[in-house]
Amino acid sequence: MKNRIVIMALIFALLISSASVFAQGEGEASQTYEVRMPTAEAEGDFMTVWAKNFADYMSDESDGRWNIQVFPYGTLGENDNIPELAQMGVVEFVFADYGWLSGFVPQTNTLALHYIWPKDNLPEILEWVNKNGKFMALMEEKYRENDLVPLGIFYEGWQWLTSKQPIDDLSDLVGLKTRIMASNMLAKDYSAYGIDPTPMAYGEIYSGLQTGLIDAQSQPMFANYSMGFYEVSDYFVQLWAEPFLGIPCVNKSFFDSLSEEDQAMIRGYWQDVVAESAVWIQAKNDEMKEEIAQKRPEISFKELTEDEIATLRGLAETKVYPEFPSIGGEDSAMMLEVLKQDVADAQAALGL
Repeated sequence: MKNRIVIMALIFALLISSASVFAQGEGEASQTYEVRMPTAEAEGDFMTVWAKNFADYMSDESDGRWNIQVFPYGTLGENDNIPELAQMGVVEFVFADYGWLSGFVPQTNTLALHYIWPKDNLPEILEWVNKNGKFMALMEEKYRENDLVPLGIFYEGWQWLTSKQPIDDLSDLVGLKTRIMASNMLAKDYSAYGIDPTPMAYGEIYSGLQTGLIDAQSQPMFANYSMGFYEVSDYFVQLWAEPFLGIPCVNKSFFDSLSEEDQAMIRGYWQDVVAESAVWIQAKNDEMKEEIAQKRPEISFKELTEDEIATLRGLAETKVYPEFPSIGGEDSAMMLEVLKQDVADAQAALGL
């Protein structure tokens, strides 16, 4: 109850300071904007870095007409709050991930299905899907129905399962109490392997591992480093099941009030940095893995074999995929097929 009161007070304060932005809303290219963009990640991590790059770009390209204030993780509420702030127009932009956004736009669960994406060359494939695929248009349609506009899908690295208990073979996954984002789809994904999925706030993971409330958790490598999860985990396992994907969004009413020039500038930035940001984060993930290994050489890093991957993929396809339409919402089954075709078309176009 206390947290809800704090959130409502924050919303009230932000609404007052945002009122002038929407009141101006003439959509002229000379309009000035003072707007906000909370992110779901800490200072120095992917979302916050690229949101700040976006803010700098918009300021430079508009000769200072745009001033975007970026708020790293936790400064404007928890990760399950910030998409709602953008949906309500309390803030204009938000950078969150597929897990949290699926609570506001159910069709985002398409991106949370395990073993949808190929293990190799994913950044190149994702760039092609962003720029040439049919899936993004369907995503925008569904997001607009929920007062948001998605600006792209961004690769942040593959999720690593980090555990306090050894995982020598697939049987060790059974009963492993594992923190996941609050997503019905992800709960189904991990349950298929015998894992005990446990939703938990991002800021509670460290203490959860430290106190034994959970046995394991799933994050991309940079988050394992920046949030210190490697300090309370001894085993890192790569399932090759789930890439971590970020989705910058803008409030629909705000975006539609902008001039065509400003809309094009916003969309253009995010489309142009899909590949660049993937290269940046892959280098950072590799660097963070090396630093973790140096700081805690007792940590073991394991990647599943092709046979183990095939086993888990089979469990996902037989246990989870049939339930997807009931979780993904209207048109989600069709959207899944479109995404699969986009991935196949990307592989063909890229010669992979």
